[in-house]
Amino acid sequence: MKTEKKKFWYRLPLGKKILFEVTLTALVLFASNLFIYWQVNRTIQKVDTVYATNVNLSELSDALARVQEDLYSYISVQSSEALENYYRSEQEYTALLNGLNQELIDNPVKILEKNIRNMSDTYLHIAAEAVQAKRGRNVEKYKDNYELASRHYKYINGSISSLNSLQFKSNSARYQMLRQALEYMEIVSSVILICVMLTGISILMAITKDIVNPLTDLAHAAKLVGQGCFHLKMPPAKSDDEIGILTRTFNQMIASLEDYIDRIKESAEKEQKMMERELLMETHLKEAQLKYLQSQINPHFLFNSLNAGAQLAVMEDAEKTCTFLERMADFFRYNVKKGMEDASVGEEVEAVENYIYILNVRFDGDIHYHADIDKDVKQIRMPSMILQPIVENAVNHGIRNIEREGKISLAIRREGKILRMTVKDNGKGMSQEMIDKILSGEPLLHGGRNSNSTGIGMDNVRNRLEMYYDCKGIMKITSGGEDKGTEVTLEIPLKGEKENVQDPAGR
Repeated sequence: MKTEKKKFWYRLPLGKKILFEVTLTALVLFASNLFIYWQVNRTIQKVDTVYATNVNLSELSDALARVQEDLYSYISVQSSEALENYYRSEQEYTALLNGLNQELIDNPVKILEKNIRNMSDTYLHIAAEAVQAKRGRNVEKYKDNYELASRHYKYINGSISSLNSLQFKSNSARYQMLRQALEYMEIVSSVILICVMLTGISILMAITKDIVNPLTDLAHAAKLVGQGCFHLKMPPAKSDDEIGILTRTFNQMIASLEDYIDRIKESAEKEQKMMERELLMETHLKEAQLKYLQSQINPHFLFNSLNAGAQLAVMEDAEKTCTFLERMADFFRYNVKKGMEDASVGEEVEAVENYIYILNVRFDGDIHYHADIDKDVKQIRMPSMILQPIVENAVNHGIRNIEREGKISLAIRREGKILRMTVKDNGKGMSQEMIDKILSGEPLLHGGRNSNSTGIGMDNVRNRLEMYYDCKGIMKITSGGEDKGTEVTLEIPLKGEKENVQDPAGR
C-alpha cells in the first residue's frame, strides 16, 4: 500500500503537488480557527450570562418601586390615569416575577427567589384589596391594606437586595473561572496555530526540496555543458512529473549534442570556405538579381493594350483614341525609362492612374479607383514599378469576374519615419495559407503568368523592396477571407530627407 501511494505521488505533476499541500495546510488552519472560534464564542456567551441575573434583579426592584409609587398615587388622588399606571406597573412586575424560581431546591439563592415570589404574590393581593376599597370609598379598609402593603414592599425590597448580593458573589466566582478558561483557551489556540504552521512549513520544505534539488543539479549540469563539457549525465529521475521529464530530456539532449558536435566539426572547414565564397559573390549577386527582377515586363500586356487602342480608333472619335494612346505611351515610357532607376512617389502614382485608365478603356470602365495621397510625400524616392504590380494583382486576382462593383483604393501616408502605402480591393479575398505562400515566396498552384500582366509579380516586388532597403517584413497582406477583399500594405523606412527626396541624378 505504501509503495502504491509513493508511486502515485511521483506521478503527480508539480502544480498538483503544490496545490495539494497548500489546500491541506489551508484546511487544517481553517479547521483549527473554526474550533478556536467555537470555544471562545461559547465561553464569551457564558460570560455574558454571568451578570444577566443581577440585571434582572435590578429591573425587578425598579418595577416593584413603580408599583408602590403608582399605588400611593391612586390612594392619594383616585384618578383614572393613576389607576391605569398602577395596573400597567403591576403587569410589568408580574411578568418579571415569572423569571424567578418557584420549585423547592436546596440552594440559598433559589430558596430566596421562591420566597420573594411568594411574598410578591401576597403584596400584590393586598395592594389589589386596597385599590378595591379605595374605589368603594371604604376609608378604613384601604388605609389598613395600604400600610400592610407598604410593610410587605419594604420587606420584599430588602429580600431583593439580599438576593442581588448573593447572586453577585456567585457570579463573581463564575466570572473568575470563565476568565481563567479564556486565558487557557488563548494558550491552547496559540499552541495549535504554531503546531499547524510548523507542520505546513515542514511539508512545504519537503516538497520544495524535491523540486529545488533536481533543478539545482540540472542548472549545475547545464552550466558545465555551456562550458563545453558534453560527457556528463544527470542521475535517473524517480518521478514522472515535470522535473523527471526535464531530466530525461536533458540526458537525451546531451547524447544528441555529442553526435551533433562531431558532425559540426567535420563540416566546419567546408562551411568556412563556402562562407568566404558567398561573401565574395554577395555584392555581385544582389546587383544581378536587382537588374533581372526590374527587367521583367510582359510584352503581351503592351500588345493587347495597343490592340485595344486600335479598336477604339475605329469605334470612336480620334480624341478619345489620342488620349488612350497618350496614356499608353506614358505607361510604356515609364516602364522603359524607370526600369533601371528609382522613381518618385508621384511618378509611381501616375503610373497606377495610367494603368487604371487603360484597363477601364479595355473593360468599359468596370474598375472604380480612388486615391488618397499626402501632398508632402510625392517627391520621396523609391524603387520603380512597385505600386502598379500590386494594383494589377488586385485587378487580376481580386475584382475581376466578381458580380458586384469592383473597387480599388490607394492610400499613401507618412507616419514618422515610415512611408505607409496601402492598396485595398473589395474582391475575392484570399486565405491565410495563400497569404503565407506569397510572403514566403513559394510558387502558387495557379502560378502561370497572365497574358494581360506586366510580368512583375508580388514576389518580384517583395524581393526588390527587401534588397533595396536591406530589411525584411516591408510587405504585409491581410484579408477577411473569401469575398471580403484584400489589403496590401508597404511600410517603407525613410532614411532622411536628403536620402529620400532628391533628384535621380544625385543618388
